[in-house]
Amino acid sequence: MSSRMRRARSRTRHRPSGTSGRTRAGALALAAALGGTIVGCGGESARRPTVNLYNAPQENIGVLVDRCNRLARGRYTIVLNTLPRDADGQREQLVRRLAAADPGLDVLGLDVTWTAELAEAGWIRPWTGEYERRARAGTLAKPLETAVWEGRLYAAPYNTNVQLLWYRSDLIPEPPRTWEELIRTSTRLAAQGKPHRGGITGARYEGLVVWFNSLIQSAGGAILTPDGERVQLGAPALTALGVMRAFARSPAADPSLSSMREDDVRLAMESGRAAYQINWPFVYASMAANRPDMLRVLKWAPYPGITGPGRAPLGGANFGVSAYSRHPREAFEAALCLRDAESQKIAAVRDGLPPTIRAVYDEPEMARAYPMRQAILDALETAAPRPKTPTYQNVSTVTSAVLSPPDEIVPVRTEARLRDLIGDALSSKGVLP
Repeated sequence: MSSRMRRARSRTRHRPSGTSGRTRAGALALAAALGGTIVGCGGESARRPTVNLYNAPQENIGVLVDRCNRLARGRYTIVLNTLPRDADGQREQLVRRLAAADPGLDVLGLDVTWTAELAEAGWIRPWTGEYERRARAGTLAKPLETAVWEGRLYAAPYNTNVQLLWYRSDLIPEPPRTWEELIRTSTRLAAQGKPHRGGITGARYEGLVVWFNSLIQSAGGAILTPDGERVQLGAPALTALGVMRAFARSPAADPSLSSMREDDVRLAMESGRAAYQINWPFVYASMAANRPDMLRVLKWAPYPGITGPGRAPLGGANFGVSAYSRHPREAFEAALCLRDAESQKIAAVRDGLPPTIRAVYDEPEMARAYPMRQAILDALETAAPRPKTPTYQNVSTVTSAVLSPPDEIVPVRTEARLRDLIGDALSSKGVLP
């Protein structure tokens, strides 16, 4: 660990919330309510431990909780707590409560980009021994890497995600392999008076960073150096920025590109306005539900690249265990159950969350829900993770600000500005921007 990282850990681990005003006595009272004992007529008896799960909204997460509570046979009870819908709100709630050493958090649903930040701050426990062995067993390599910080496992991968090119085969018989081919395809369709737009997340948020990060890695580069401590960028970044500018100024770009997020991209294709989109696999189930008449022409292909297929964005979520949990043993057991093969199959089939355990893809139920499952597995072989750094939130915030709107990118000038601002972001605390 570098001296800068050690200093960052000493700053962040004991940082007060500044918002709750909770006294030490109040914290102890809360701890007693969560993990103490009860006294009845028959004398003192141990209370069944409560394992508080904090997770992003997921329609069928309650099914997993009920299943794992049955399997626990009274050893503990998982209680579901739902985080805000947006990722920034989820992270803010967790960070504020962890900074206050809140003992009411046990199992945490974490975006794959949060591992380094929370581990460096000392807010999540490393997975060791039998817990680590079970979390690693059968897990795909790329999702597993998102749960590792400085060689130690800090979370158990729950679901993964990769973006693919989704296109209408009635308009595009052969899928383009590069961004230049996508632009040419849109230009041809526009000349024929046919739907020709291409959907991509161009709003000023994480989706714009995801686009840039995958382009720069497809060009053979990276935003940061492998150790996450310095800015890299350079020639590959200039190539990526040139592609973004060209697409944003071409007939391929939706007029609303600079405000489009994943759902906007999905709806553009479902409405018939777009001929193709770059998006996560959830769009298949959405098309099946909302436009079954179009499902027969909805096809998929690898994420486009610079000279051939590119490196798809890597997403997903992991389960971590809070450093302040009063029941860490039960929390690790609960997390393992919530992300075991059966739980991942349920989440995949019912909620559209691709599994991290390889064997789940071979389950019969996956064939109908994920006809593109082999494309997902292939994309995971070369998927582009986002930079791994405790200051990722700051890096992401300044990157999306500089890149927005995409049609105003000037590669040389934009690269220089990114270099300066990301460098500044790396030297910050990286906890709450």
